[in-house]
Amino acid sequence: MTTTGTLPPSLADAVETPAHRDGNVLRWLAAYTASMTGDSVYYIALSWAAVQSGTPAQAGVVMSVSALPRALLMLGGGVIADRFGPRRVVIGSDAVRCAAVLAVAALLYLAEPGLWALALLALVFGTVDAVFMPAVGALPARVTTRGQLTRVQGMRGLGIRFASVVGGPLGGLAVAVGGAATAFAFAGLLIAISVPLLVSVRMREVDRHAAAPSACGETPAPGAVGSAWSDLRIGLRYIRRHRVLAPLMLAVALGDLGFVGPLNVGLTLLADERGWGSAGMGWVLGGFGAGAGLASLVLAVRGRVPRAGLVMAYACLSGAVAIGALAFVPGVVAAAGVALLIGLLAGLSGALCGALLQTQANPACLGRVTAVASLVSLGFAPLSMPLSAAAIGAWGTGPVFVTSAAVCGLGGLVALCARNLRRAELPK
Repeated sequence: MTTTGTLPPSLADAVETPAHRDGNVLRWLAAYTASMTGDSVYYIALSWAAVQSGTPAQAGVVMSVSALPRALLMLGGGVIADRFGPRRVVIGSDAVRCAAVLAVAALLYLAEPGLWALALLALVFGTVDAVFMPAVGALPARVTTRGQLTRVQGMRGLGIRFASVVGGPLGGLAVAVGGAATAFAFAGLLIAISVPLLVSVRMREVDRHAAAPSACGETPAPGAVGSAWSDLRIGLRYIRRHRVLAPLMLAVALGDLGFVGPLNVGLTLLADERGWGSAGMGWVLGGFGAGAGLASLVLAVRGRVPRAGLVMAYACLSGAVAIGALAFVPGVVAAAGVALLIGLLAGLSGALCGALLQTQANPACLGRVTAVASLVSLGFAPLSMPLSAAAIGAWGTGPVFVTSAAVCGLGGLVALCARNLRRAELPK
């Protein structure tokens, strides 16, 4: 990366400004939140347009088209983020996403292209996401000091909560006012807002020796120098051999596998089984969102958690117990309270996992490290949703929630038993 748009080490390290008072970090947060809100509006517009243009089954296919390229290309996206720098990749990705969404909005205003245009948009969006997500994950370490990364993870969590709470109603309102075309145009505008904000964000320089490819643990073989495949293999070996990152990835994978099923399709089936209705399910989801938001707020204000590895492990274990208990609470109010506790513990453990990942990974490998973490969370963990639905149909909610809690708790045990991860600390 060139020095354009970067902070010199002498200036950047002279005074550590708290992230929530740092204009540079706040510009990054505004860009991230605008982009994520645009994503939420985009998915509302895509689902509405797909339902209006075809059958429910066809709409489901359109909505799932983006998942395949995202899963297949995510690791390659991490290589691109490391090669070209996360800031440059995020700006380029957001520009492409914005152009694609606005192009479909214009097409819908002018004609009725049918499902093919929506499927093509979903394919492009998923392909670009495979590059965008690893770069987004690698960016926080370049916009603030190491000691502020926990606070930044909390602020990022608040941005995600805001986007999920506000994006849905905004997307619905845009569809009601002008149909899917207006909603797509609004989504493109929100994503477009992030581009100039990202351009204005200054990147911190990293140590040249730390950022060298050989800092990931090995130098590519002479015949493979410059090979993306070689870079990918080096990154994967780097993770596998790392005493903190290797068990952390396993803990994240187990935690997400045990968490995604019950808190998505499992909760819907639980509400139906108990007769809570959609309103009751909304209260439970609201409790979870409030808990996750509270955890993000606490981390954003506090800034650092001592003995982060140990706290993360215990939060994961406690959250697993709460997930298992959710299937046995007597009513909606109690379920909402348990969901709030789950959100609080999941938000805490997730933010600490992200902060540990940012501080433990070498800058030269951070894109590939975040790519693996994103693939685990967004590529593999959703596979538990159809399995959870089928299992609940066969054995009921109680056994499946308990089994999912055990899987999630196993992630906490991995973190607790891995000595280096358990003793991992965040920088002061």
